[in-house]
Amino acid sequence: MLWWSPGLLMVVYTIYLGFLRNYIPDDMTVINTYMFLVGLIVIPKALAAILSSGGWAWKRLRHTRHNWGNYAALFLCLWMWLVLIYGFTRGITNFKVRHVNVFFKDLPQSFDGYRIAQFSDAHLGTFDGWRYGVLQEAMDSLNTSNADLIVFNGDIQNAKPQELHRFNQLMSGLRAKNGVISVLGNHDYSKYTEEEPSVEARNRQATINTECQWGWRLLNNEHVTLYRGQDSIVIAGEQNYANPDSADFQKTMHGVADNAFVVLLQHDPKAWDDYIRPSNRIKLTLSGHTHGGQATLFGLHFIRAVYKQDYGLFEEDGQFLYVSSGIGALVPFRFGMPPEIAIITLHRK
Repeated sequence: MLWWSPGLLMVVYTIYLGFLRNYIPDDMTVINTYMFLVGLIVIPKALAAILSSGGWAWKRLRHTRHNWGNYAALFLCLWMWLVLIYGFTRGITNFKVRHVNVFFKDLPQSFDGYRIAQFSDAHLGTFDGWRYGVLQEAMDSLNTSNADLIVFNGDIQNAKPQELHRFNQLMSGLRAKNGVISVLGNHDYSKYTEEEPSVEARNRQATINTECQWGWRLLNNEHVTLYRGQDSIVIAGEQNYANPDSADFQKTMHGVADNAFVVLLQHDPKAWDDYIRPSNRIKLTLSGHTHGGQATLFGLHFIRAVYKQDYGLFEEDGQFLYVSSGIGALVPFRFGMPPEIAIITLHRK
């Protein structure tokens, strides 16, 4: 009975989630508890069953006294529980500031040493209760980074703009010489709730309005030019690429000179290989979305099965892409992939 009761509990819980109206519920405790229980019960029990069965088969085949699969299962379950506890506690508070230096031959002289502080995938609705302090630390680090520009790469919310209001003071307090520039991520389109299209549109506009009220410059398939003396660089920002696909590269780059030095903000890094890099017009692309997979094991990045450029700095033919691991997530779990902000310094070769 003790063996089957947790599984029965998870079946009931899963059925309950299936009857919820929204894919992402208003109360994130519901989904976070579910994911914690999956890691606590479902995955360990499945692996234990596999190892125990394999050990039983080996015992029968080799005529040994002990089912070593049971011992292996016990060790693995204990290890997984430790990872689970760490990931939901210390893993999400182990915040890092990463310094990245990128060198260009054609960077305008006046922008040599220009510092861009990048953060992404805030998922503010997850920073409730004690987690608020983690977000406060990240915002303080941005403000003390001596950045010329702060950029946000999308996914400010989990599902709805109503999550954002209690963070107004914190997010409007970000300061940099050239301000804060942002783009939308897939979660910012309010597509993960069962609403009429008109309600989705109002929610999406409310998210845009909120970022503007914070004093951020939100770029929706458009660009701005930053000047230092006679020199300039272009900061371009696209809407999300794929699911929903609202990106319009031609519109974003309309009016930008072919020889301009362009930094592009695009939430989804898949766009880099698909059309950004082949255009040969963007010197540096900044992305997020992947969260770095949120977990790595012995240096293995499982997310690379889906995203070729999952985390870090990439370069091809003098064009660069930096993918942030983000500062938040829908499910607050990290193991081997800490939340971060990146201080990206542009250098002239």
